[in-house]
Amino acid sequence: MGKKRKIGEINSSSMADIAFLLLIFFLVTTSMSTSTGLARRLPPPLTGPQTPPTDINKRNLFVVKVNSLNQLLVQGEIMNVSELRAKAKEFIKNENNDPHKPVREAVNIPLLGEMEITKDHVISLQNDVDTQYQAYIEVQNELVAAYNELRNELAKEKFGKAYNDLDEEHQKAIQDAYPQKISEAEPKNYGGAK
Repeated sequence: MGKKRKIGEINSSSMADIAFLLLIFFLVTTSMSTSTGLARRLPPPLTGPQTPPTDINKRNLFVVKVNSLNQLLVQGEIMNVSELRAKAKEFIKNENNDPHKPVREAVNIPLLGEMEITKDHVISLQNDVDTQYQAYIEVQNELVAAYNELRNELAKEKFGKAYNDLDEEHQKAIQDAYPQKISEAEPKNYGGAK
């Protein structure tokens, strides 16, 4: 029999350097997903004498509640999140001047002229302390999407362009016609559906 050849060991001293370089490469080239979260501007801090809160006409208020079981209650009715956008648009627009929806007022908006809008409407979003964040985000997204769709429809009707394609002055006019009024209440313990 022949002599067995001894296999030399592989030099692994540079493996740590290679692993470190690969780690840095992937950290630098990988992008983080930043699509979750809400783009909201906080109101300025309160200064000076406080004015008491004004009473809101009940017909101008659109109440959306998300309970601890992530169920949606809109104006006292259980609803699926997929139906929320259409219901919110219907409320905000109040096209047929329904007496159970927001009061329509005639206003003169620069670049748009005389329009009847529901300028005093408010969407009140309330959630339970145990509501899952994902459910809360879905509801928020649907409410914001309702405003975005209404603004886009009006922009196309009045200016023949999508809202995002308008200049700042024209966008401001559209925002005046459909001001985004989403009021978020402090989370409470509403519990599950009753």
